[in-house]
Amino acid sequence: MTARLRWTLVGVVLVLAAAVALWPLFTAENATSGPTGAPAGGGPAPAAPADPEALAQARAAAALRPCPTSDNAGSGSTGSDSTGSDSTGSAGTAGGGAPAGLAGVRVSCLGDGSTVDLGAVLAGRPALINVWATWCPPCREELPLLDEYAGQPGAVTVLGVQIQERSSPEDGLATLTDLGVRLPSVVDQDRAVSSALGTPNYLPVSYVVDADGAVHQVDPPTPFRSVDQIRETVARYTGTTR
Repeated sequence: MTARLRWTLVGVVLVLAAAVALWPLFTAENATSGPTGAPAGGGPAPAAPADPEALAQARAAAALRPCPTSDNAGSGSTGSDSTGSDSTGSAGTAGGGAPAGLAGVRVSCLGDGSTVDLGAVLAGRPALINVWATWCPPCREELPLLDEYAGQPGAVTVLGVQIQERSSPEDGLATLTDLGVRLPSVVDQDRAVSSALGTPNYLPVSYVVDADGAVHQVDPPTPFRSVDQIRETVARYTGTTR
């Protein structure tokens, strides 16, 4: 076997491994045809309308950290970690504009229902955006790692984006409660966030926003396997040291 053929085979194996690690994102638009290379249909049935009382109880049980606000733009992860200590370290310099494509995108905070203007709250701050869903097994594996990273000194703001198709905010809150994750998230009810980001047809997918507002889709698009990997990825796209 030649060296060229050997490296070609290695590349093919890595691509296949990345594909296996990701979960196809089926949408209402492609429920009959399915994405290329994936079977049509599948997934849970559409979620029932929200019950306000059940939603309030789910929010209380989850006790998520607050979503970022424009008042603390330029700081790192908002809220407190599981021990109650402050976790507002920053991995970059504030001063950039609204992240590309997110200006004027308004969504609901999963933890309290408040409206979040993503362009405003992420302006001038490095951030890590993670798009996830309740029915995505790889998402469940990396969410605790993201939560752990977010609570460390020097972490950038970490914000989850729950894809609501075939699930509800209550489902998202229950998932985070089961995982012991208090990571702030918003609900992408109308695909406003994923459309603005150009989210591909698989999950999970993460984006790093640098201090100048440039949005970088994490590549290769494989789930995070360790907190160190998250830290190194953020540093790679923000140009900061670990």
